[in-house]
Amino acid sequence: MKIFVVGGAGYIGSVCAELLLNEGHEVAIFDNLSEGHRQAVDSRANFIQGELADRRQIDSAISSSRPDAVMHFAANALVGESMQNPSKYFRNNICNGLNLLDAMVSAGVERIVFSSTCAIFGPPDRVPIDETAPARPINPYGESKLAFENILRWYGEIHGVKFVCLRYFNAAGASERFGEDHHPETHLIPAVLQAALGKRPNVEIYGTDYDTPDGTCIRDYIHILDLARAHILALGAAGSGRYNLGTGGGS
Repeated sequence: MKIFVVGGAGYIGSVCAELLLNEGHEVAIFDNLSEGHRQAVDSRANFIQGELADRRQIDSAISSSRPDAVMHFAANALVGESMQNPSKYFRNNICNGLNLLDAMVSAGVERIVFSSTCAIFGPPDRVPIDETAPARPINPYGESKLAFENILRWYGEIHGVKFVCLRYFNAAGASERFGEDHHPETHLIPAVLQAALGKRPNVEIYGTDYDTPDGTCIRDYIHILDLARAHILALGAAGSGRYNLGTGGGS
């Protein structure tokens, strides 16, 4: 298959592109490199640097790539920042995503795998959280992802776009070639490793009053290779759907 990976220079997108190429798929990566890294782009992929905010650029990239499916990873994803600058999150995660969908419809591309988030749920009534849990986001980041999930449903109804939304919890780990490199780094596992290597003075723990044995947060971590594999499997889904990805337990 020909796969168009939006945000393929980021953490999850780069690993997913690597696995796609290893399996013999043809991959085009579209990224503006605002948060991704050029060195994270697999040399076997066709790299297109561009802006989702520019409809002409994404139209041109999709029409020239002629993909069978799209994987959409491009998003702003810092919860705290979304509370300070909600406009940035709604514009990038929703409005720019609409440019992508409209370009797909214009080019006759009918399949998309969307990188969503567990942040659409908010505080759960019960754990583990399954797909029937109510969606009640408590920050603009989660709200923007939920809004785009619902937009996908309407593009499915009206334009016949088949979609799979994958809501994951906490990705961790690396492939043989690519791993996490965020600036600033807010994820726990790479922060711990940076502290162990002397690259940061300490590790900050956010929250000490959770209902857990020591009061700190318990998170469900999923390995990046398992996460990438799930995206590839989603390409073959018979119909549209929304799925949670995790282990069902915390650590």
